[in-house]
Amino acid sequence: MIRPATPTDVPMIARLIRELAEYEKLAHACVMKESDLHNHLFGATKYAEVLIAEDAGAVVGFALFFHNYSTFRAKPGIYLEDLFVMPEYRGRGHGKALLVALAKLAVERDCSRVEWSVLNWNTPSIDFYKALGAKPMDEWSVFRLTDDALKKLASS
Repeated sequence: MIRPATPTDVPMIARLIRELAEYEKLAHACVMKESDLHNHLFGATKYAEVLIAEDAGAVVGFALFFHNYSTFRAKPGIYLEDLFVMPEYRGRGHGKALLVALAKLAVERDCSRVEWSVLNWNTPSIDFYKALGAKPMDEWSVFRLTDDALKKLASS
């Protein structure tokens, strides 16, 4: 079953984010605070949304996403920041169900696309996404400003 997250889900979402960071070999970069997560998902300004996957009443995965915008299409899109299913529940359709629910939301909201990034070494996920019809955007490179570089640019 897929459902929208509620404020009471925040501790479990945080746990799943930490598990995702471990899986991606990025635990050192996961400095998230549950209070920030709660505020950004359910506070006055909602920066992101979460869909929850459940199996027999237990939370087994999530998809965290937010809207972006396509200037070329003059329509909103959805950016999938994270999709994660606990390893012991993989292969049971939860990942696909999360993506189906996200695609339905995108269609309902008149979005022109759903997009996301995947680590190059994560071939199981890449194969899964391709099997669903997703196309890699090999001609694009992701750029990011964080920490000191972000502050330096902001203060220039």
